[in-house]
Amino acid sequence: MKDFALLLFNVILSVLGQILLKQGMNQVGEISGSFQQMAPKLIQALMNPFVIGGIGVYGSTTLIWLVVLSRIKLSVAYPMISLGYIFSILFSWLLFKEDVPKIRVLGAFVICIGVYLVSMGEFGD
Repeated sequence: MKDFALLLFNVILSVLGQILLKQGMNQVGEISGSFQQMAPKLIQALMNPFVIGGIGVYGSTTLIWLVVLSRIKLSVAYPMISLGYIFSILFSWLLFKEDVPKIRVLGAFVICIGVYLVSMGEFGD
């Protein structure tokens, strides 16, 4: 069960990283146009504190992921990352007031069933 908790912690941190990146990009604004037009916005994005925080969180999740991979089969661990889809839908709705259609909620539910089936019998200790 400790391994599952570590894996879940990694997933939640990954979602936190995405939330920070999104908040930063909400502040920076849309990036579009040619590369010459995008370059200043990309530099602005890379200097945004939320984007920096999101990248930092991702670095941390990479280290935790190495620990996870040393303990859990890849065929179980990697599909579990899809739990992040569920958390990202929830937090997008709560924090960014994004519209979440019912079909997306249904899709998240199907993902939960799939993750359960993939992990059956793996985290019984």
